[in-house]
Amino acid sequence: MTKNNLVLALCSGLLLAAGWPVYGIPLLLFTAFVPLLLAEKNIRMSGKPRKGQKVFGHAYLTFLVWNSITTWWIWYSTPFGMTFAIVVNSLLMTLVFWMYHLVARKLPPKIHLVFLPALWMAFEKFHLNWDFSWPWLNLGNGFSEYPAWIQWYEYTGTFGGSLWIWIVNIGIFLTVGGYLQSRDKKRLTRGIAGNVLVIAIPVIISLFLYSSYKEPENKAEVVLLQPNVDPYSEKYELRNKTTATNMVRMAEAVVDENTDYLIAPETTLSEGVNIDGFGRSQGKMILQQFAVKHPRLQIITGADFYRRYTGPEHPTPTANKIRGGGWYDAYNAAVQINKTDSLQFYIKSKLVVGVEHFPFRSILEPVLGNIMIDLGGSISSRAVQDERSVFTSESGEAAPVICYESIYGEFVTGYIHKGADFLAIITNDGWWSNSQGHKQHLSYARLRAIETRRSVARSANTGISAFINPRGDILQTLAYDTRGTLRGEIAMNEKLTFYVKYGDYIARLGVMIAGLILLFALGKKKPQAL
Repeated sequence: MTKNNLVLALCSGLLLAAGWPVYGIPLLLFTAFVPLLLAEKNIRMSGKPRKGQKVFGHAYLTFLVWNSITTWWIWYSTPFGMTFAIVVNSLLMTLVFWMYHLVARKLPPKIHLVFLPALWMAFEKFHLNWDFSWPWLNLGNGFSEYPAWIQWYEYTGTFGGSLWIWIVNIGIFLTVGGYLQSRDKKRLTRGIAGNVLVIAIPVIISLFLYSSYKEPENKAEVVLLQPNVDPYSEKYELRNKTTATNMVRMAEAVVDENTDYLIAPETTLSEGVNIDGFGRSQGKMILQQFAVKHPRLQIITGADFYRRYTGPEHPTPTANKIRGGGWYDAYNAAVQINKTDSLQFYIKSKLVVGVEHFPFRSILEPVLGNIMIDLGGSISSRAVQDERSVFTSESGEAAPVICYESIYGEFVTGYIHKGADFLAIITNDGWWSNSQGHKQHLSYARLRAIETRRSVARSANTGISAFINPRGDILQTLAYDTRGTLRGEIAMNEKLTFYVKYGDYIARLGVMIAGLILLFALGKKKPQAL
């Protein structure tokens, strides 16, 4: 039985990986947890000692396999970061499943099988907001390559997908378990039919929403730049004057009097400039002169900025110390430039752990020192801004979503509340070579389009740059490792979806339910017979 349970745990890990974007078959996600649930039940009902340890070990095998197969590509940027992400994320998922096992030993199935999806969604919500945030494998992301199935994300966000996966997995688990006990084929058939309906009905509803959706009539013409500059060996060696000149040369052939936006990737202007003096910089002047020739044009580009402080005292929680004296804050930012001297800035606020952000800095830095990972640019912890902001103009209201921020659903709705009528995602995905990493990142942008019903104009340094419509369809792309431009027309939307208005309400409900059941389980003095 021990070997069988190990095989079951391994099968769950392989099914989760085989169902994941961008090459996976998402139908497999509806059965992926069933083997692990069967293994947990076998262990719990076995009467043998060390049940908790065995469940923990089997669950860790499942999640280690899933994490390893789907996120191994982090290796290209940092082997240590990949190892840490896979080992720790697998551990966190295992702890969630282990807590479910402990509750299942004390409460009947009608309660503990409600606790499991509620606890999992509480974990996913937590994983969106703490210092080691890594929500890449949140279950609702698993349908990103099949937008026609999940048009109802405009009401639920990705947590609707997470709940959907768990409902079907638990339904199939109960069906299989019931059949193994009774060997009743009619019961098995009814159970399978019921679970098929639970899968099919949301898809049918989604297909109706997909076919009936009408894009807003208001449009904007956008040009995307894809410079294809190697971030390891070239990008951070270029002066902003050179980069701005190259941007203009690329844009001249495609920008005309009808172009509303020219969008360039994250940290395109990679030579650090004092944010307070950027208006007088050569890079800015070159781009502004180009905008003067095209009066309606708004140029959105990523840039590396800093702000210096004098004095011996620590001026901000994020400030980095200068060896010769003084302090500075580093910013991964976006800036909008037009024909006027008016500049608009946005500072990236969801930072990559270990690369842009030192987690629990006040506690760990005195012990570990500065262990930030150098990926070719700054190895300083970055500063953030508290709220989202949008770039306003006569052409529209652009949401400057920078790289990693695009995988955070409720976070992105903050731009929409500020008035954004399209998402301008700027990113640099060259760290991961030509692997699944940049492909998954593009795919997740489709989820943001559906949740907010906003068009996406995505400019990526090495690719994949793309236009995505509010239904999540990818309309145009520029292939990875290609230098070039994309020109397209996007819909501009002012309406708020249900999800934009209410955010991750499903997750918040899950947190409440999981908390109540956990308290109830802790109050139980004796295990209940199953």
